[in-house]
Amino acid sequence: MVWAYGCVNDAKRGLEKYFRLYNQERPHSSLDDKTPDEFYFDNLLVLPKAA
Repeated sequence: MVWAYGCVNDAKRGLEKYFRLYNQERPHSSLDDKTPDEFYFDNLLVLPKAA
């Protein structure tokens, strides 16, 4: 699919909308039906706090 944008700002808004959908809203079956953001933050290593 090819997308044409009227200007750079339109392209930026379109890409931001797509990345938000892909990373924050759309579950992925390969990630146990989590979004990439959920999967990433659920799998961060817990670092010990400094004294």
